[in-house]
Amino acid sequence: MNDVYQELERALREGFPVVLATVAATRGSTPRRAGAKMLVRPDGSFCGTIGGGCGEAEVCTEAMATLEDGRPRLVRVDLTNPIDGDDKICGGVMDVFVERVAPDGVTAPPGPSLPEGQASA
Repeated sequence: MNDVYQELERALREGFPVVLATVAATRGSTPRRAGAKMLVRPDGSFCGTIGGGCGEAEVCTEAMATLEDGRPRLVRVDLTNPIDGDDKICGGVMDVFVERVAPDGVTAPPGPSLPEGQASA
């Protein structure tokens, strides 16, 4: 978990926002316990883990939305119903709190610039 905190400190020092995902609660069998953390960067890469597989991918998708709009989310990862091709084999449920962390004054993630005269949607 030290890597997550080191990466968070680096992001703040270098001036870019990130998303911190923390397992807030678990029920049943889950890959990680409450307190596990993952940090998601603006390019979609991450450090740390909240369990891997499709549940972690689901949280990464929500993390990117939080990075864009700044709204924290509580993501329920249901690992109770295996679906063909999915790896939801643990049988429990995790609630993951997803929050944007940004240096003072940074309100949006860095992104590609638009050609001059073109407005964003």
